[in-house]
Amino acid sequence: MTSFKSIMAALLLTATAGLSTQAQSNSEANLQSPPRNIVKFNLAGLAARNYQLQYERVLSRRISLALSYRTMPKGSVPFKSKLLNLVDDQNFTDAVTNLEISGTALTPEVRIYLGKGYGQGFYIAPFYRNASFDATGAKISFETLPGKEESISLAGKTKTNSGGILFGAQWGLGKHVSLDWWILGPHIGTGKADLVGVPSKTLTAYEQERLRQELDNMDFPLKNVSYTVGPNRTDVKLDGTLGGVRAGLSLGVRF
Repeated sequence: MTSFKSIMAALLLTATAGLSTQAQSNSEANLQSPPRNIVKFNLAGLAARNYQLQYERVLSRRISLALSYRTMPKGSVPFKSKLLNLVDDQNFTDAVTNLEISGTALTPEVRIYLGKGYGQGFYIAPFYRNASFDATGAKISFETLPGKEESISLAGKTKTNSGGILFGAQWGLGKHVSLDWWILGPHIGTGKADLVGVPSKTLTAYEQERLRQELDNMDFPLKNVSYTVGPNRTDVKLDGTLGGVRAGLSLGVRF
């Protein structure tokens, strides 16, 4: 006859085995599916005065959604001294020396993970970017008489809409920390700029014509150019195709 102690021992062993199996199952689930919310800060952008946050939500092993917001406070062109050393052109030097820019960008993306998954490993991410920039202090100089120059100072806003594909990889540094490398993200789209130029003095009819000639010869980043030149104001409108590249290294917190 089975004793009461034997029955209790058997029940205890069964319960212990069940708890052990459940704990193992939970451990495997946690290993396969780490925390699905990730907030990241782009460390690489600091060198260019860009402050960028990204929120990523892991939906499944292969798919996640991410949204990035970037802001650049007003200041001189990043790496200005290096640019001036690389480009030996007086018009470029005049335009960049006193130029100050600021801007924001919003970038949603869909990530497709090809490796480990659940927000880890190599991924491909189609994305859309909406960006705007404000610029002041861009200088255009033009010759009026031999040895004599006048100038206008341009200011205005540029807006762009583009789409592209980002190739990257993300690793878990423990359960609650991640490292996200945006390896390469080429994108292309459209841009529009509205700029207003103020001359250093009231321009004569001859000086206005010389300014028109200078604008005709300038190589703008957007190819469709129209402008109206007056004695005290010049309006420049640009639009066309514009491209760029995303890259970065972000440190994130998973929760």
